[in-house]
Amino acid sequence: MTRRAGHFGRLHGNDMQALLFDLDGTLVDSERENAEAMARALQHGQGITIDEHDRAGVVGHSWVQIYDKISQRYPKLSWTRDELIAATFGCRIEVLSERGLTVLPGAHEVLQRFSAVPKAIVTGSSRAEMRHALQTMHVESHFVIALASEDVKRSKPAPDGYLLAAEKLAVPQRGCVVIEDSESGIAAGLAAGMTVIAVRQGNFSGHDQSAAHLQIDTLDELSEERIARAMVRAP
Repeated sequence: MTRRAGHFGRLHGNDMQALLFDLDGTLVDSERENAEAMARALQHGQGITIDEHDRAGVVGHSWVQIYDKISQRYPKLSWTRDELIAATFGCRIEVLSERGLTVLPGAHEVLQRFSAVPKAIVTGSSRAEMRHALQTMHVESHFVIALASEDVKRSKPAPDGYLLAAEKLAVPQRGCVVIEDSESGIAAGLAAGMTVIAVRQGNFSGHDQSAAHLQIDTLDELSEERIARAMVRAP
């Protein structure tokens, strides 16, 4: 995974040099399973019973945001963020063995379709969760860079993850196209100065996607023509 990014053709006058993908809600749907895993971990390990509001707070948010909210709502929580992540991951394997990992429509196909374009994962999930999802999908080799919540100080909507991905790929921000589902992820891509395309398929919580340069229903609709259209709309 040391391949350097280069120029991969002109798309109607716009130079796309890298595709940066969010993970959960964009390529896979496991956020509700993650919420169940966290609920089990907290119940078994801390004697804390979370409610539906807490579960909903997992969807579309990074571990930094999730931990901050949970620790504020439940002062008896004695785990650090890393300890909560580790306990949740242990339960996540159990939950996914019961329910399976849902790969969203077009996920495998889009990676094949843009096989010549350098790609990165930028996710608010933990590194263990990210690796497990990519391994389960058998798509690790598609990504030059894979960044998780532990890799940045500030999570989405801060642009840190996307900026770091561009830096590691040696690609200018304006050459990066971000594929997202959540409002905070879209904001992160925009703050990084990149073109942002929102996918409706995994947006189960109804995040506002209107700020994206383009919205598509599924990853099956992601094409060079649509990417070019989105890049024309970007500043």
